[in-house]
Amino acid sequence: MVTLGPPEIARRARAMRLLLTDCDGVLTDAGVYYSAKGEELKRFSIRDGMGVERLRNAGIETAIVTGENAEMVLRRAEKLGIHAHLGVKDKAAQLASILREHGVSLGEVGYMGDDVNDLGVMANVSETGLLGAPADAMPEVLPRVHYVTRAAGGHGAFREFAEWLIAARRAS
Repeated sequence: MVTLGPPEIARRARAMRLLLTDCDGVLTDAGVYYSAKGEELKRFSIRDGMGVERLRNAGIETAIVTGENAEMVLRRAEKLGIHAHLGVKDKAAQLASILREHGVSLGEVGYMGDDVNDLGVMANVSETGLLGAPADAMPEVLPRVHYVTRAAGGHGAFREFAEWLIAARRAS
């Protein structure tokens, strides 16, 4: 885990206007369920949804960035009132475009991810933003983030990171 002093964490948290998050392994438990009819299902935490709302109330929007093109991710994003960037295979290469679309600068963004496909975008965001990862993130991810949750992905990890960010914004 990357350590920043409390004043720098607070400064970055206050500057944040957008939190980007991976889906599988952060908002879900990284499992894929198939019905007898072959339907693919994913499990999302309702508590994470409240984290999105609490961030919005604190002035931070949320958007999903995923390599998946899953209809269920789009439906979850619509329910939460957030944008979903689907089918993004190279998140680092798409970051500038995503930031333009949301009208924010690199210094106003954070990211939460859990796997090696998140490392490129995390490297870009780490210079000025805040990074989080669920407790069960891949070992390569954990030393690169500012906050590792106690909760696993899909089990309130996003909410925990959201609460940490909100508390950091209030810090002196």
